[in-house]
Amino acid sequence: MAQFKGTVFLILLMINTVFWVPILLFFSLLKFILPIKIIQNALSKLLIWIANNWIWLNATSHSLLHGNKTQVNGLQNLSMEDWYLVVSNHCSAADIPILQSVFKHRIPFLKFFLKKELIYIPLLGLAWWALDFPFMRRFSADYLAKNPNMKGKDLEVTKKACEKFKDYPISVINFVEGTRFTEAKHEKQHSKYKHLLKPKSGGVGFVLGSMGEQMTYLILVSIKYLPKAPNAWQYMSGKYDKVQININKVMIPDGLKGKNYITDMPFRKDLQAWLNDLWLQEDQKLED
Repeated sequence: MAQFKGTVFLILLMINTVFWVPILLFFSLLKFILPIKIIQNALSKLLIWIANNWIWLNATSHSLLHGNKTQVNGLQNLSMEDWYLVVSNHCSAADIPILQSVFKHRIPFLKFFLKKELIYIPLLGLAWWALDFPFMRRFSADYLAKNPNMKGKDLEVTKKACEKFKDYPISVINFVEGTRFTEAKHEKQHSKYKHLLKPKSGGVGFVLGSMGEQMTYLILVSIKYLPKAPNAWQYMSGKYDKVQININKVMIPDGLKGKNYITDMPFRKDLQAWLNDLWLQEDQKLED
């Protein structure tokens, strides 16, 4: 039965995607050829509405087939009018669709920082651009060694790309472990956290350096699947009992905003220490 339900969900997912993607791409193209700010802002809202409908239909299909398996704590005191940095542990391919569904219409549409080169991917690059996913430019250590005058320029480029986000709130999500948790990775890292891998501050530092002035709060999310984290097919087939999500809104210290993560070493050290403290809290929640 689980295999049958998984197949049905996959078919519904494909139908939902085939229906919405051409509509998304049509308005994406319209936004591209009409570089007028008021029109582009209106089209951005329309495109987010389209993406939210895609998310809602996927979540509804999953719930109808498998029941509501998501238990959430801490959704109060969130707003569509604030800018947020969302930081979460990473357990499964299911994390993203589940968090998209949980936060839909509670905080601004979740976005990811993407490498600038990804904008050239056919169709997807245009869709990400149309949905206002922030693109960042990073120079390699070798490049900076040969061109020291370019040090810090990547952050300037990203800041400029984020200028549009002063007009309306967004949420940026970052999985600070950098990869999905497995026991093998945990053992290899010798992580001091019982349920987590070591957090990496680079992504958070890049976000706070680029657009931290707009952000007041970080949303700390802990995800735990029972009995264990499903892979993509197990999620589609409903082969897990439940997922527990705990949400905590944390004020971002003013001293961690608007600084250059690449060149400011004291800032990098302070940010990593703050993130380590948050991760200890996260680990304790997962233990409890």
